Amino acid sequence: MGPMEERVLRLLEPTISALGYELLGVEYLGQGKHSRLRLFIDAPDGIGLKDCEQVSHQASAVLDVEDPIKGQYALEVSSPGLDRPLFQPEHYASYIGQRVKFRVKLPVNGQRNFEGQIQKVDQQDLFINIESGETLKFVCSDIERANLVPDV
Repeated sequence: MGPMEERVLRLLEPTISALGYELLGVEYLGQGKHSRLRLFIDAPDGIGLKDCEQVSHQASAVLDVEDPIKGQYALEVSSPGLDRPLFQPEHYASYIGQRVKFRVKLPVNGQRNFEGQIQKVDQQDLFINIESGETLKFVCSDIERANLVPDV
């Protein structure tokens, strides 16, 4: 997440927590008047349409008052789904042993897209066993986007 997403996360987290949900992360897709702000929420019993509507209503009210994003955008509230996005080190730590697909901000060994199994998480570092069998270390903040690979 970039600085703007971090700001929105800090702004909305107390409101969403008060409703009984966890705000997993924020994703902003800047595309002019077609920009989107996506919030990923979760709850112990899972997420349904009514949950998304409730969070959307409350988040919209906060965003209208605080106005952290200039310009037009559509607000989307989503469950994490089977290919759950991972944002923070603790998210990765919860899925040690699982497969993850991710993209780094700057190339590592000439590539930006990786897939592998989460081996270990230390503070801000992730250790991923990639497809070649090699275990590589990545810094969480260097990861642009990461999702679990569902077992289907």
